[in-house]
Amino acid sequence: MRQESVQSFTAELWERIVDGLAQGVPPVIGLPGLIGIVVAAVALSIPRRSWRYFGLFVTVVHELGHVAASLLTLQRVTGLTLRLDHSGTTTSMGRRDWRSRVTTFSGYPAPAVVGAALPWSAAHGWAGAALSVGALVLVAALLLIRNGQGVLILGGSAAVALGLVWFGGEEPACYACVVLGIALLVGACRDWVKVTRVHTRGRRLDSSDAHLLATSTGVPAAVWLALFAVVISLALVLSLRPLISLVVV
Repeated sequence: MRQESVQSFTAELWERIVDGLAQGVPPVIGLPGLIGIVVAAVALSIPRRSWRYFGLFVTVVHELGHVAASLLTLQRVTGLTLRLDHSGTTTSMGRRDWRSRVTTFSGYPAPAVVGAALPWSAAHGWAGAALSVGALVLVAALLLIRNGQGVLILGGSAAVALGLVWFGGEEPACYACVVLGIALLVGACRDWVKVTRVHTRGRRLDSSDAHLLATSTGVPAAVWLALFAVVISLALVLSLRPLISLVVV
């Protein structure tokens, strides 16, 4: 009986994931709703207590940015490590040429890029699809985890994502996408400030993506930090139009 219940739940969850892939009609959030969403996003990404947990999800997106870049440049991803101190490591195999540099660069911009994509999805009726695809990616990424803390962090992220799919409809999915999108954009800015401070103080540089890029290319880390900032800033600008489109004054 218990096995039948699990199978029934799994089948229904899968059905909801598949149903979420269809395009819907984006709801009108309105200015009061947008203000509430911004407040919720800031509550996730600004206070130290909430950042202690939401920052782990930002790290997940950061590392999955490395994973995506590795796969797109035809490298083999061999493992993913996540830690409770908001650090992470993605290991891959391939030629140490431009491909590895693209992979290394992709981490810090990833939360901003995803953060900009989520409001766009909400504004064009693809909020459910964004949540469904996100949940599937997080579940699939569990196959790459190589440490216990990573299982806890990524497993928790996947559980929340599946929960959003399970309890969501078109309107809740839209709100969830916009909240997560804004929070990820703020998180990307926070992480960029953090890594910039690391370089300013000259501490823990060995684990910095900008330092690794500088070492492999001879281009100063400051240039790579500036390029991170350019991509993050562009994502912030691109997120404004879909957010405005959801507001009716």
